[in-house]
Amino acid sequence: MHRDRTSPTTASLSRRTLVGGAAFAALAVAGPARGTAEAASHDEVPWEPVPVPQQVPVTEYQVPVLGGGSLWCWDTGGDGETVVLLHPGSGSGESWPYQQPVLAGAGFRVVGYSRRGAYGSVAGTKAEADTASGDLDTLADHLGLDRFHLSGSAAGGPVAIDYALSHGDRLHSLTVSGSIMGIRDAAYEELTSALQPDPFGDLPVDFKELGPSYRGGDRDGVAAWLAINSRARTSDAFAQSLAHDITWAALETLALPVQLITGDADLYSPPSVMRLNAEHLRDVESHVVREAGHNPHWEQPAAWNRLLIAFLRRHRGRKP
Repeated sequence: MHRDRTSPTTASLSRRTLVGGAAFAALAVAGPARGTAEAASHDEVPWEPVPVPQQVPVTEYQVPVLGGGSLWCWDTGGDGETVVLLHPGSGSGESWPYQQPVLAGAGFRVVGYSRRGAYGSVAGTKAEADTASGDLDTLADHLGLDRFHLSGSAAGGPVAIDYALSHGDRLHSLTVSGSIMGIRDAAYEELTSALQPDPFGDLPVDFKELGPSYRGGDRDGVAAWLAINSRARTSDAFAQSLAHDITWAALETLALPVQLITGDADLYSPPSVMRLNAEHLRDVESHVVREAGHNPHWEQPAAWNRLLIAFLRRHRGRKP
């Protein structure tokens, strides 16, 4: 059993460039540097915004799914192990410009996609639609993925956990970041509801999801995040069901390595809640990213990428 809770931060349609620096890739695999939120001491260099790196070319797909829907997907290709990125509800397959070239530069094949009703995808008919994790399995089959690493952020977290419960034999590892994880235990739902009192739901999305340090320190980054959010939901969107009732007892059945990441200013899943959920996982390590809210992969990408890459490398080639 591995439990680390002491970290202080711790087919083809076209080829294109998503955002348009291989040099940035070194930022994710080097030691603590300018732009990181992982420093153990507040006396170290403070966080500063980092630019969006130049993207690597990708192959884009529209992957057919049940009920007349399709999933917009991009794929960097390559011979390395695959990591699939599951976006937050406030985003889409566009949410990963800080991760796409860095993970590819670290030797991984990187796949991102939009779930039904998100940018570039087609929702199809709700009555005939598969579960969100079922769609992911269809995508994995379409791309010929035998085994892969899965990382889900925010609303992508429950989908990632649901997939692990259904198809854990296809996963090397699971990372869940900034997510309430879809847990349905009454005590947990009461706790998370208390963290979001009225009129929390009516507040601006950037206030709810981006930490105050980031909102105050990178206005251009906030604008870019809001631009992705503004086109994230399509007019045909609907909520998809999960294949499992996610409970603490269900989490306890997961045998694969799990990494939990959250920001110290996450209003949905603060560090205390992340630690509570970690208690119900067999093989888990957890990390808090400083000066980040609900989207540490966007707000503090250097720190987040470093955590993800290190975890993926530790579990490279793992089989059940």
